[in-house]
Amino acid sequence: MGCSSLIRRCFRLVPDAGSDRQAGIFLETRIGQSTLAEKKHGTPIGRDAARMNAVLAESSSRLRHRIFWRYTQPVQDNSWGLPSFWSRKRRSEGKYHLWYCRRAFPISTMRRARRPPDSRRDADATRSFCLKYRNWFLVVTFLLLAVASQSQIDDATRKLSHDIFKQLIEINTTDSVGNVTTASEAMAQRFRDAGFPESDLHILGPNDRKKNLVVRLPGSGKHKPVLLLGHLDVVEARREDWTTDPFQFVEKDGYYYGRGTQDMKDGDTAMITALIRFKKEGYVPDRDVILALTADEEGGTSNGVDWLIRNHRELIDAEFVLNHDGGEIIAEQGKPQFMRVEASEKLYSDYQLTVTNAGGHSSRPVPDNAIYHLAEGLVRLERYQFPFELNAVTRAYYERMAKITPERAADMRTILKQPPDMAAVARLSQDPLDNSLLHTTCVATRLNGGHANNALPQIAQANVNCRIMPGHPPEEIRQELEKVVADPKISVKDMGGAAGGATNRSAYAQPALRLDVFQPLEKVVEGMWPGLPVLPAMATGATDGVFTNAAGMPTYCISGEAIDRDDMRSHGKDERIKTDSFYRAVEFYYRYLKAVTSQ
Repeated sequence: MGCSSLIRRCFRLVPDAGSDRQAGIFLETRIGQSTLAEKKHGTPIGRDAARMNAVLAESSSRLRHRIFWRYTQPVQDNSWGLPSFWSRKRRSEGKYHLWYCRRAFPISTMRRARRPPDSRRDADATRSFCLKYRNWFLVVTFLLLAVASQSQIDDATRKLSHDIFKQLIEINTTDSVGNVTTASEAMAQRFRDAGFPESDLHILGPNDRKKNLVVRLPGSGKHKPVLLLGHLDVVEARREDWTTDPFQFVEKDGYYYGRGTQDMKDGDTAMITALIRFKKEGYVPDRDVILALTADEEGGTSNGVDWLIRNHRELIDAEFVLNHDGGEIIAEQGKPQFMRVEASEKLYSDYQLTVTNAGGHSSRPVPDNAIYHLAEGLVRLERYQFPFELNAVTRAYYERMAKITPERAADMRTILKQPPDMAAVARLSQDPLDNSLLHTTCVATRLNGGHANNALPQIAQANVNCRIMPGHPPEEIRQELEKVVADPKISVKDMGGAAGGATNRSAYAQPALRLDVFQPLEKVVEGMWPGLPVLPAMATGATDGVFTNAAGMPTYCISGEAIDRDDMRSHGKDERIKTDSFYRAVEFYYRYLKAVTSQ
């Protein structure tokens, strides 16, 4: 919402009747200034130019605004018939000022023309009225202008981000029939058009369909590079399940629909747009900024981050990583509640539980049944809970959550004590999210057994999916599972990482909460969402950060998108994002990345 429309909605100002002599009090707000030379040429320049031009562009005869230049003399200006105290507030030596003026309400005792000397009673009444309300008007107006300026995104950036977002959504990048290389090449062309040389663009990968894009914006070299991380692939989506085509960019009812609008072509767009804006501005960051747009985070056998670390570490080596695939602003009915920054994540690992025996005819059952052995082992797993554990990130998370969730604050504070209150741990663990934040979790997700309806099973298998707390290697959890199922007939095999098949998984040291990441973040968040808490958190799911963290590059998932708790549709049908949330996230990332690279 622009400045003028924001003022209009707040004060409900009546249109100007157009008479030079009609009585009334006018709400006047100085929104910029210009020198005589700038006014003469009709184009304001300088620090307030963008805001002045934005207001002028929004002005129209339909709104009947009074947008005008006034040259403020070094003497009292009372040409509007207002009391002298009002005019003195507008003094400025030798400057043209751009003013916004709308009548707030008519006052019959006031004259637009200069008043005769004997109208002292009318002047006193007007002066008293204005003294009562002018400060309130001015304070609220300037606050509204400040808020509006923080939320604005210029038309060029809006169009650029819209076009990139649309282009990415309409390129199918699923593992089954999609092509990540097509998306990488399309984005590389956008960088070329913005002035990036070929030497700063790399398209490479293990096969023709799964090529990654690596882009570098050179900096001053004051610090080691920062790596921006995002994946281009998306999960499968069937047309018959959606109300819209998942691979068409559809705008409807204030939302953008399409596969990847939440996970995570929205984030790809924000990062791409920020780098293109930097290039066009000639901005030189204090460190190289590297962007890696990769394949097979969601599935497949060619995970791009794993492949780049193994084969071209020099292209993406960085001091730390900003991963857009996680972290967001949690909202309730459109109102932001807090920003969650994923400063750590659990390790994904699948384990296959297997029982075999000789089988036989189903008419002659025996106690040694593969399915029964497996079922009893799974029941013991169901009843088992891994030990309670806090790390630096989850401790900071609960310290801050206790301040904004009073109904559970007591339990959150007592689990932080030494020793922790285990009864409070048990109460919090009844919530699935808290349970995942406080423990390693393992759960059966698939079953397979037998080979014929009339035969005793010769084999029974189950997949157990574990999300492991940072610092614990997969082999440690495999050995723990053997103890839990407590049956020598059940073998437990580590099947590796996520569906992508990557095996470069290892326990890694818990990353520190870096001040050069969080201090700029809190400053930008305060500017765009005043008073919004920023909470470091641990991702209970999995991202490509598992590879960068293990490679010694601390990784933080940060996004400025506000998503309602009950509207998180990533991986689901009719995936969507609010249009205003998307554009604010684009502006947020630009501001944050500039703040974090100018220290």
